[in-house]
Amino acid sequence: MAKCDICEKEVKFSLQVSHSHRRTARTFKPNVQKIRVNDNGTPKKMNVCTKCLKSGKVQRAI
Repeated sequence: MAKCDICEKEVKFSLQVSHSHRRTARTFKPNVQKIRVNDNGTPKKMNVCTKCLKSGKVQRAI
């Protein structure tokens, strides 16, 4: 679910390293919003990250 339909940004996995160098798994999730978008003149619901919204790659439907 946490995947942008425009730029394909998705969840990333990494390790969280403490001061004593103990490592545990953690995830980085993108800020994905479900909004109505104009897709070739027709409104459609899409999952879009906020970076795509701010940069103007998508046009919101009114």
